[in-house]
Amino acid sequence: MIVVMRSDATEADINAIQERLAEYHLKGHLSSGEERTIIGVVGASIPPTLREELEFFTGVAQTVRVSSPYKLVSREFHPQDTVVEICGNKIGGNHPCIVIAGPCSVESEEQIMATAHAVREAGATMLRGGAFKPRSSPYAFRGLGEHGLQLLAKAREETGLPIVTEVMTPTDVEMVAYYADILQIGARNMQNYQLLEEVGRTNKAVLLKRGLSGTIEEWLLSAEYIIAQGNPNVILCERGIRTFETATRNTMDLNAVALVKRRSHLPVIADPSHATGKWYLVPPLSLASLAAGADGIIIEVHPDPDRARSDGGQSLNFENFAALMPRLRAIAGVLDRGIASEGCTGCGCHRSQGTRDA
Repeated sequence: MIVVMRSDATEADINAIQERLAEYHLKGHLSSGEERTIIGVVGASIPPTLREELEFFTGVAQTVRVSSPYKLVSREFHPQDTVVEICGNKIGGNHPCIVIAGPCSVESEEQIMATAHAVREAGATMLRGGAFKPRSSPYAFRGLGEHGLQLLAKAREETGLPIVTEVMTPTDVEMVAYYADILQIGARNMQNYQLLEEVGRTNKAVLLKRGLSGTIEEWLLSAEYIIAQGNPNVILCERGIRTFETATRNTMDLNAVALVKRRSHLPVIADPSHATGKWYLVPPLSLASLAAGADGIIIEVHPDPDRARSDGGQSLNFENFAALMPRLRAIAGVLDRGIASEGCTGCGCHRSQGTRDA
C-alpha cells in the first residue's frame, strides 16, 4: 500500500503517518517528488482496515493498494526515476549512459593497471574487476582476494576510475565495501537473501545481476530485499538467462531491459559479455542494449584474452574496446544521452587506500 500526501502536507502530517504505522509494526518508506510525497507501507501483515484509516489523516490525498509483490522497487511507489550517483557520475533518468569496463578477474598488478589505463584512455566511465570469483569448478582460478581489491584501489588512484567488484558472502561485505565504489551481486547470488540484506545495510551502491534462470519478478524482489534495509542505491543488470539455446553462453534478454524500465524506477544496465560468451557478439549487443533503453553497459576487457585466467573468450582486447567506444557514443547521441565522462568528476574517490587495519 502507498499513502499519497497532498502537496501542502507538513512534516508533522508525515510524522503522524509514520507513528501510526509503527504502532502496527510496519515501516513507511518516503519518496519525495517535485509535486508530492509518497509513503510506501511495507511489513509482514498490513491490517485490512489500515487503508481506510489512513485516508482520514490530515495531509493525506489518497491511499492506493500496490498490486505487485515488490513494493519499494515498483513505479507505483516511486514514479520518478531513481538516479544513483557514483563519484560525480549520475546513473539513471536521462543522464548520460555509463560504460564499465575491465577484466573478469584481477590477475596481477601489471594486468589490472594496463587495463585500467587502456579503458580510461578509450573513454570508460568505471573499472570492473573480480577479486573474488564464483566459478563452476572448484579447481578454477577464484581470484586474489583482498590483494586483488588493493590492486583495484591502486588502479583507481592512478586513473580516477571508480571500482565495481563482486562480493560473495555476507562476512566479506565490510571488507569489499572498504575498497569498492559499487558492490556487485553476481548472478549466482541473486537470491542469497542474507547477502542482499547485508549490502542493504551499507551506504554503497549495489549492482544486482539477474540470476541465471531468474524471472523478472524474482529479480525485482531481490532488489526489494536490498532497498528494504534502507539502501536505495540499486542498479539492475541484465546479463542473459539460461535457455535451451546452446549457440551462445546465455540468451540476451533485451525484453527485460525495456520491461524493467517500465515496471521499476531503478537504473538498468546490460552485460553483453556474459550474455553472449563470445567477444565478437559483444559490440552489436552493446549497441542494441543502449538502443533498448539501458542506462549503461558493463564489458569485459583484457590485455591478452587468449591467456586470461577466466572468461577470455568473451573479453575484448584493448583495440576492440577502443573501436567500440565511438559507436557507443553515436548510439547514445541519437538518444540524446551521450556517454558519461571518464572516471571521477572530482569527488575524491581516487583516494589512496592501503591494507585495512586488522
